[in-house]
Amino acid sequence: MNNVDNREARDELPEDLDRGFVGAYKFPDNKRRTITGSLYVAIAIAVGIWSLSVPGEPVLVNAGLLIGCCGLGLFGLYSVATGRAFGLDENAALVSANQAVGFPVGHASAQLGWRGLMSRPTWKMLVYSAEDPPVSRGLVLVDAIDGHIVDTYVEDNPEDWIRTTESEDDQESET
Repeated sequence: MNNVDNREARDELPEDLDRGFVGAYKFPDNKRRTITGSLYVAIAIAVGIWSLSVPGEPVLVNAGLLIGCCGLGLFGLYSVATGRAFGLDENAALVSANQAVGFPVGHASAQLGWRGLMSRPTWKMLVYSAEDPPVSRGLVLVDAIDGHIVDTYVEDNPEDWIRTTESEDDQESET
């Protein structure tokens, strides 16, 4: 078993990665995909028109370039179609998650993920009840566009927080 002194274990970023940012993190919105998708479509059209207008049988302009333009154009259209703006941020998703689990939420964590073929943005909310230590925990998936609850899973908290707290108190009293 690995015995690590709590004074040696630190949960912090190395100096070269720490930029000193303190505050709320703003998740980037999905609507930015429409910009890159539009650029892909424009480039595919421009290169496709140019390749069709080149006279003769040049070495670098052939059917492969046209197939590549079609692929880039299709991907651009997909990016434009999936670039929908968020209907709610992580705070509004937390309110929805709080209503879905049926207990007052204490600690919570938000993660943004995508589901389905159309990459629909979904908030994954991990929530703990407000008691100390938490009695319940839940995972709630909240649709980031229209705010409906996709799925909810609630269970009794299986973690033994009392034993963890007691061992930390024992170590502090030894120092």
